[in-house]
Amino acid sequence: MKKLLLLSSLALLFIACAGIKKTQEALNIGNYGNAINSSLSNLAENKDKKSNQPYILLLEEAYKKNTERELQEISFLQKENNPANFERIFDSYTQLKNIQERIRPILPLYIRDENRNAKFSFTNYDEKIISVKQDLSDYLYDNASYFLSNASSKADYRKAYEDFAYLDKLSPGYSDSKEKQEEAYAKGRDFVKVSMINDSDQIIPSRLEEDLLNFNTYGVNNLWTEYHAQPRKNINYDYEMQVAFRSIVISPEKVSEKQISKERQIKDGYRYAEDANGKILKDSLGNEIKIDNFKTVRCDFHQFTQFKAAQVVGNVSFKDLRTKQTINTYPLASEFIFQHIYANYQGDKRALETDLLNLINVVSVPFPSNEQMVYDAGEDVKGKLKNILQNQRFN
Repeated sequence: MKKLLLLSSLALLFIACAGIKKTQEALNIGNYGNAINSSLSNLAENKDKKSNQPYILLLEEAYKKNTERELQEISFLQKENNPANFERIFDSYTQLKNIQERIRPILPLYIRDENRNAKFSFTNYDEKIISVKQDLSDYLYDNASYFLSNASSKADYRKAYEDFAYLDKLSPGYSDSKEKQEEAYAKGRDFVKVSMINDSDQIIPSRLEEDLLNFNTYGVNNLWTEYHAQPRKNINYDYEMQVAFRSIVISPEKVSEKQISKERQIKDGYRYAEDANGKILKDSLGNEIKIDNFKTVRCDFHQFTQFKAAQVVGNVSFKDLRTKQTINTYPLASEFIFQHIYANYQGDKRALETDLLNLINVVSVPFPSNEQMVYDAGEDVKGKLKNILQNQRFN
């Protein structure tokens, strides 16, 4: 028990030392954020724990160096006088404030070896955050409005939308940004109308067609792309997606038979062992000795296999309706096989193995209709169509 406790203590000490070493390494290479996070995480559990003393010193140093570096970076960015720097400056001030707010709850932090509390120089960044936030909001609005007014492509509208969306998160209700964001979204989307063509000599089940054209099940309508299986008159479509079935082949219904003859020796009662004089022999305990009788049994096993297959072949193509050019074509093929095995027998079924015995309890079933075969093959088509849609990119 003492040995186990010693090993557990050593393991915990090793883990603690490893954590301190990693935090020190993060501090040494200038990854102050990781050093701060690691220190705070350990101190939050128990700031008075003796083994956590190194984390207080590491936190003190990482906080000081991180603050100095961030303020130097902010000063440099401000001297550049580039409005594009407003976001970086805003993020830096916000980060500095957030770190202070995370440290405050665990203060004071007492350093035993130096008989003092850790020192953290806190600053109120609120006014600077509010000021640069206003500058950033103005910049985002002007920049997004420019892209919206001078857009030459959907990418420009999407850029405008992203800026307006960030502005709405940063400063909700800023001027008419919400209306302009909606305008950018409406003009930045791609609309795809979908059609299905059947050039095969088989009828495609209506429920399969409905399933294939139900794009809600594919999860592919994203922020910028919408698929419409039923085109709307008031939309100017950008692309057309065509799902074409070129061939649907259904095999004849077939039943094949295989006969297997089985033979096996089985126990068939017993007899008593006798000596040369016909007297029944006994074992050392006085029990009469029995000898198993065996006999050979035979069975003819008839296995039947019902088989029917459907193969669907086609392709999916995407056409740019502005250029009238086909931009992508993908093959679309699937096969569904119906196979059912059953059996019967003649003779003594005790000659059969377990796997064969199980089959004699199975009976034949009706073959699926051609429509059902096509529908079942279509289940696999849906999966392949989903992969095509997820990989398709228009811009």
